[in-house]
Amino acid sequence: MRISVSSDMDEPVARTLLDELRARGHDVVTYGALSPGADPQWAVCSEAAAREVAAGRADQAIVCCWTGTGASIAANKVPGVRAALCTDAYTADGARRWNDANVLALSLRLTSGPLLKEILDAWFTAQPSEDAEDRENVARVGRLDTGRA
Repeated sequence: MRISVSSDMDEPVARTLLDELRARGHDVVTYGALSPGADPQWAVCSEAAAREVAAGRADQAIVCCWTGTGASIAANKVPGVRAALCTDAYTADGARRWNDANVLALSLRLTSGPLLKEILDAWFTAQPSEDAEDRENVARVGRLDTGRA
């Protein structure tokens, strides 16, 4: 799977994230502080990673900033993106399952190495729900992007 990854800071957990994704066999494209010479501002790099998903050039994205909040807000401004700020595995599972989230937002402050692995396990294991009500909610979010909700 091709994953675009952004971070506004070159923190140890961000480097662990890259290593973990590559160890899992993913093709990783980096933005922000993880890519030398790139703009590290959270709004800029999160948008860039999210645009890769919206354009179909990446299957998913993971965006990071100190709290994860700014990264998730910026990513969610890109039409077609459903970014979820996840601080635990249960939330990551639910974000994929019920919300069909295609961008994972992480807090560099709160996410430890072991917690990161738990979140990634849940994120990559969960499949989007086929339940009609869940699918309609996801479709409605998609219509919000076009102003047709």
